[in-house]
Amino acid sequence: MSRALEPIFARETTAAKLLDMTRGEFVTLVKSGALPPPVLHDRWDVAELQAIMRGTKMRPSEEFDL
Repeated sequence: MSRALEPIFARETTAAKLLDMTRGEFVTLVKSGALPPPVLHDRWDVAELQAIMRGTKMRPSEEFDL
């Protein structure tokens, strides 16, 4: 049984494809601050992109102390 690998980090083009966007749409959202910049070796953290798109990533202003 062969399973496709799921990326942990993705290049710009792959990150755009994962979000079903053109590269241009993705770059525009990154430049506007709606999506984060790359974090490591010009790669995006796929889990972070997923959390942003699902609305589960907390924004800095939403952090709280326990």
